[in-house]
Amino acid sequence: MIILQVFKSEDPLDSKDFNPVDYINSIFPTEQSLANIDDVVNKMRLKIRSLDEEIRIVVRGQTNIGHEGRQALEEAQQAIQQLFAKIIDIKEKADKSEQMVKEITRDIKQLDHAKRHLTTSITTLNHLHMLVGGVDTLTTLAKKRQYGEVANLLQGVVNVLEHFKKYFSISQIRQLADRVNKIQGELGTQILQDFEESLSVKGVKPPSGPNSLLAEACQVVKVLDPQVKNQLLTWFVQLQLAEYHQLFNETFEVAWLDKIDRRFAWLKRALVKFEEDFAGTFPPEWRVEENVSEEFCKTTKKELSKIMSARAPEIEVKLLLFAIQRTTTFENLLVQRFAYTLEEFPCSSDCIQDVIASSFLQTLIRHFLSNSNFTFFQLPANPKSSKFLGMISRCFEPHLHIYIDSQDRNLSELMDRFVQDFKSQTVPQPEGDGSNVVFPSAGELFVFYKKCMVQCSQLSTGPPLLSLTATFQKYLKEFANRVLSNHLPVKGSGGLASILKDASDVKFSAEEKSLTCCILCTADYCLETTQQVAQYYTTGTPTPHNRVVSNCIQLLVQDLENACDAPLTAMVKVHWQSVEAVGDESAYVTAISNHLKDTVPLLRDFLCSARKYFTQFCVKFANSFIPRYINNLYRCKPISTVGAEQLLLDTHSLKTILLDLPSIGSKVQRKPPASFTKVVAKGMSKAEMILKVVMSPHDPAVGFVDNYIKLLADTDTSNFQKLLDMKGLKRSEQHTMLELFRSRLPSPPSGGEISTSLQTVPDPESSRIKKLERLIKKQF
Repeated sequence: MIILQVFKSEDPLDSKDFNPVDYINSIFPTEQSLANIDDVVNKMRLKIRSLDEEIRIVVRGQTNIGHEGRQALEEAQQAIQQLFAKIIDIKEKADKSEQMVKEITRDIKQLDHAKRHLTTSITTLNHLHMLVGGVDTLTTLAKKRQYGEVANLLQGVVNVLEHFKKYFSISQIRQLADRVNKIQGELGTQILQDFEESLSVKGVKPPSGPNSLLAEACQVVKVLDPQVKNQLLTWFVQLQLAEYHQLFNETFEVAWLDKIDRRFAWLKRALVKFEEDFAGTFPPEWRVEENVSEEFCKTTKKELSKIMSARAPEIEVKLLLFAIQRTTTFENLLVQRFAYTLEEFPCSSDCIQDVIASSFLQTLIRHFLSNSNFTFFQLPANPKSSKFLGMISRCFEPHLHIYIDSQDRNLSELMDRFVQDFKSQTVPQPEGDGSNVVFPSAGELFVFYKKCMVQCSQLSTGPPLLSLTATFQKYLKEFANRVLSNHLPVKGSGGLASILKDASDVKFSAEEKSLTCCILCTADYCLETTQQVAQYYTTGTPTPHNRVVSNCIQLLVQDLENACDAPLTAMVKVHWQSVEAVGDESAYVTAISNHLKDTVPLLRDFLCSARKYFTQFCVKFANSFIPRYINNLYRCKPISTVGAEQLLLDTHSLKTILLDLPSIGSKVQRKPPASFTKVVAKGMSKAEMILKVVMSPHDPAVGFVDNYIKLLADTDTSNFQKLLDMKGLKRSEQHTMLELFRSRLPSPPSGGEISTSLQTVPDPESSRIKKLERLIKKQF
């Protein structure tokens, strides 16, 4: 088939379905055609011979091709052998060429090495000549005290000597290095002697002005070992402070705290005199004035600590604050006089810690002020980081308990005044953003705290500051208890009689409600301000104002609940079985609505600056009022179907009123918070389901029970019996219903009681008894 596709043929013999019989019949279609059979046979034989010949030619051709291929392969192999021989010949010639190049350049390399060694030798010899000559010259110049020339030459000799470090094993080179070290040592000793001879014991100014010899000597010291410079500066600084030690001896009265200004005035004069006597003598980078001031501060701190320990009983708070204020002012002057960065003059680790602590406290106080309503008290600018901050004033830290005790007494007096002022002040009315309902005493208290913090930050950033915060915490609690909690409106004279009195009798006037809201807002202000500061001191500081806020909200909720008690009682007293037609909402719903409209707007206005607490009030009222309303529904019995329809209408009206509670009586309508809406919708839906079950027929009993379980999802038997009482069923019918109800309940989980999807509404009488028990336990 493949051959036919390549070589197409019309010959029938090449056909794939060739049939010999059909082929013969096509050649001899009739008997008469058999007469040509011989001709046909001859043609066939000719064709066979022709095919045989073609086959022989093809076979012979294939034989010749194989022979020619073998001959071509042999020729290729011969060509490869010839090429390989040529490559070997080229490689041999290349090796010979490389060898010739090496022989030609060998002498050139030898010349290069010789030239390099010769240059190094000449350079080393020149350096050696310079070193020998320089050492001899240095010896001569040092004896003549020609320090200007010595400074330049010494630096050059030291630099040249660096080149001979690898030759120190040679004795001559080692001897030269030892001579240089000896000259440096002699120069250091000689310069120290020159300073001592040039300056009197008291550091009197030389007759001819600044000594040029000493200025040139300082240039030499810069090249010498750093220890020489340290010795010179230490001696000079002590020389400058010798007079200070004599004048302010601890046995003299001028050394006491009340004359601390004289110490600082002495240093100012000493620095002015230094400028006049030694201007241009010392290199600026030595910071000699700064070293004198630093040593002065260290000495002053040591002397003040010593004298304060000896005369501790004589230290009073005014004297202490005076000394601290003058000291910190002086330190700030030094900071401005010797301004530098930490990179220019690194501080000690103690200094860095003080700088960090100071920066931390300044940040704390600024955050405190920026989040306070009373921002008229401003902090001073944050001083530039300096080692002089607290260098002297830290000596006052062991005595700061005097300051803390003084602030404790001041705060105690402040609390007494707050209590007296609270009794005579009127309740402020909300204006603007409502921030004016915060009692001024809270602002005054925190302004006092700010001043104390600013003052204490100048005194210490360590344990005294923590002691001050403990004092603050103490009086925050006292403010919460004495000024806020003790002035919450409470009916009755107290004692057991007041405890046993029914909570429903406690009703507040509009002024008492306003007072409660003001106390709540004041507690909130104290709470937020305290937390803003506390987060910098610790991860969490307990505050008594949380309790004040909770008590205020609970009192407001209780007052509004008590106002709704009379309408709820009136609802229970209605004869719901006798209701004949469904009308408008009942009178008790209107009464409850009127109470809400009278009270809630007043509270909302006072709490506009503390909106979150108004939301809490609404949620807590809904959580408390709705269970009480459901309990009163259970007490409405018996109820006819029409009565249940009226109650359902009243419940829906009450639900609408409660959902609108946050915006009731407001011109601006806001969407109530989702948390509040969820509480109202869930609680009032249960009340609606109770009434719908009451309206449904109780026959058949199975349908009624299943309908109750489906709508209320309540498996509490007592609640089911209350509903049966609402329908007015007889005891025998109730017994049957209860048995059926118990049989239809799901099986309780192993090891536990039957769970309910909704919590059982507590009975008001039992809750009052429990509340009474808690109050009695608290009192006794």
